[in-house]
This record gives sequence, C-alpha cells and structure tokens, in this order.
Amino acid sequence: MPRKINQYSIIRYITDGAIVGMSYLLASSISLNYSIWDNEWTTYLFVLIAIAVWYITTNFSHLYNDRRSNKYSEEIIFIVYSLGLYTIMLSSVFFFLSNSLGREHTTNFFLMLDGILFVLLTFTKYIIRKYLHSAISHGKLLDNILIVGVTPAAQDFYEAINRYYYYGYKCVGFLDDQVTKMNGCPYKGSVKELSKTLKEAQIDEVVIALPTHRNKEIQECIDICDQYATQTRILPDFEQYTSSNLQVNNIGLLSVINIRELPLDKASNRFLKRSFDIAFSVLFFILIASWLFPILFVIIKLTSKGPIFFTQERWGLNNEKITCYKFRTMVKESRDLDEAGNYQQAHKHDPRITAIGAFLRRSNLDELPQFWNVLLGNMSVIGPRPHPTPLNLESMQTIDNYMLRHVVKPGISGWAQVNGYRGETKTPGSMQKRVNFDLYYIHRWTFWFDCQIILQTIINMIRGDQNAY
Repeated sequence: MPRKINQYSIIRYITDGAIVGMSYLLASSISLNYSIWDNEWTTYLFVLIAIAVWYITTNFSHLYNDRRSNKYSEEIIFIVYSLGLYTIMLSSVFFFLSNSLGREHTTNFFLMLDGILFVLLTFTKYIIRKYLHSAISHGKLLDNILIVGVTPAAQDFYEAINRYYYYGYKCVGFLDDQVTKMNGCPYKGSVKELSKTLKEAQIDEVVIALPTHRNKEIQECIDICDQYATQTRILPDFEQYTSSNLQVNNIGLLSVINIRELPLDKASNRFLKRSFDIAFSVLFFILIASWLFPILFVIIKLTSKGPIFFTQERWGLNNEKITCYKFRTMVKESRDLDEAGNYQQAHKHDPRITAIGAFLRRSNLDELPQFWNVLLGNMSVIGPRPHPTPLNLESMQTIDNYMLRHVVKPGISGWAQVNGYRGETKTPGSMQKRVNFDLYYIHRWTFWFDCQIILQTIINMIRGDQNAY
C-alpha cells in the first residue's frame, strides 16, 4: 500500500467498529425487542463483544487488505466471506454467554444482523473507495515512484499505474544504462545514478526491474535504497511465468520459486465447481429463464426472420468440439467467413447484427442459453470463453500459450471478459492479453474468485459493456 494512503486505513477500522455496534443495537431492537434506550449494562457488553469478535474475524479473513487496485466486486465477496466467519464465531461466543448473562440470540437476530451489516458495509466501503479515488485523481495522496531498469515487465508496470490512477502511484522517471525512452516516462540517467537521484528528488518508492541475471546490481540498488530508507520493490523479469501460480518459499537463506499445480487438478475442487455450476444453472432456469426466455423468443421472432437460437461449433475442455448455444443476434443470411476464407469477428456497426441483437450483445443476454451447455457438462458458469473453430485455428499459430486455455472447461463469462477483453480482438496483442487473463484465472482459481466474476458480470450487464457489439 502506498505510504501516504496507509495513514487513512484507520478510517476503515473506526467506521466498521461503529457500524458493527449500531447494527447489533438495530438487530436487537427489531428481532429481540430490546430497546436501545433500556441502558442495560448487558447490552453495552454485548456490543463490545460484537465489535471485538468482528476485528478478530476480519484479521482471519483479511478484509482490510488494500484492494484499491482490485475491482469493487472483490471487496463485496470478501465482505460476504467475512460475514460468514463472523456469524459462526459470534454465535459461538454468544452461545456460551447467553445463560450467564440472560440474553438469548435467535436465528432471526443473526439474519437481521448480517443483512444490516452487509448493506452498511458495502455502502460505506464504496464511499471511502470513491473518496480515495477522487483525492488521488486530484493529485493528492500520490506516492512518487522511480523505476530502475527497462524490461517488458517494467513497461507493463508503468502503463498500469498510468491507466489505473487509483493505484496511488506517480512515476517520476526511470533509470537504465541503455534505454533512454519509455512510453513518455522521464529519463533520469543510468542505474549508477540511483544514489544521486534519491538524494535530489522526493522518491517514496523504488521499483527495481532489472533483468534477473544482473543480480549483483540488483543487490547494490537495494543497499542504496536502504541507505536512504526508501521502500523497495523488485519486479522480476519472469514474463513467461506471469500467468502461472507462483509461490516463493525459503530453503535456508535461499528463495525458491514454486510453480504450483492447477487448482482444478484436484478432484475436490472440480466437484465443488461442478456442483455449483449445476445448482446455479437450475436456479437460473427456475427463477429467470422461466419468464425471460419466452419474452426474448417473441421479440427475436417478431423483429427478424430466422431461428431463435444460434448454434456454433467451438472448442471445449481438452480441445474437444462442442455445440455452443446462443440467442441469434445476426440476420439469417450472415456468414462467419469472408470471401477470402478468413473468420469475421463481430465488430462495431457490424451490418450483420440486428437491432435487438445489438441490445442482446451489449447486455450479454445473448449468452444465457449457454446455461444449457453448463447442465450438459461441456461448459462452466465461469471459465475462459470458448472461441469458434476458425478463430482457434488462427490464434493457435500466433498467440503464446493459446492452447493452455483448454485445460479447463470454457465458461459463460470469464476473468478476461470482466476486465474488458471481450468481443472483437483486432490485433494479436489484444488476443494475447485475453489469453493472459484466462491463464491467470486457471492458475488462481478459487470458489470465491468465481463468485467475484459472477458479481462483476452482473454489474457489467446492468451498466453495459463498451466492448460488447
């Protein structure tokens, strides 16, 4: 976390403590018929216990980790996770205290408490997040960053902190022995001038991005930063491992990088994911598809000629061909291949797309029939999006690690899609980014990660996706 922002983290602790105390009083008043104004000493004792248990629980759930660089949907998932742990711990404590203190807390009380806490916590954390973003966008709370060394990782890092201003970083320049230009970043001299730069400029943090074989220079840079008490980060040039699940362990005084097995290689994780897929899909068909699909059937049929559904051959797990179902969004006469035999991706202002089809694409409603694919078992709710066969054949020759996308089941939505890499891929670079996001998901899968992507997908459906056409 940037040091200038770190001083504001206490606001979250104090705010949440007040919220927990107020939520306990409201839940007690509504479900237990205890008046807030009774002034019973036991009420205040239970409030203090509720607050203490909250801080203990969130220490385990890591709720207060800095997540400004992550999507808000992830913070909501951690709130839900923390509330689950909190309910278990608080109910256990209250169970042992209820007889001695003469107050019993019912199931309705905990349901009410969780509901109030969820609403208030999500609201206040959103307000705090937006306040920090606003302060950073106006040039406040920024930490000055100096990059040492120009590698692909360094360039990606520089572009990321410029694109996502709310990370709270401002790059004041870079040092390198050979390169003097880097995407508009000011050049401050050679690596040997690090000491001089730290002495003359206000630098809050140094990011060392030298190639790994220059380990002696890396250590010298660390020693110089230590002399000036400047926070240091090392950005290793492990581009080939950026999508892998890396873990650093120590053996003696040596750091060892482990590339762990895929989470979905474990039978227990596959069972959990498949069980969730089935339950989620069944609930979707009962609660949503039962009334939404008939409406869409009628609209599609009345607005254009042709079938309601569109089927297409795509590649699934282990490159097996599957039939993917979608609502038809293009005119009946549209073709996938152009006259030269190249695959035609849907693009902006594509004349093949119908009026209702444009709406279905923007809102992702055209993908909903793929829940049938999920029930059949050849797709998952969340996973890498399956590509048509011609696009697979084209991309596997030009995109690094492209075929690794198929070591898990494809999904209706995925990590790449909620990060803006959906729709048309005009350049190999955009497709490579999509693949990198897919591989990141594959190597770091968790049940909560799936829940976060589902939540972010719903948010995108409501507000619309600029890359959906």
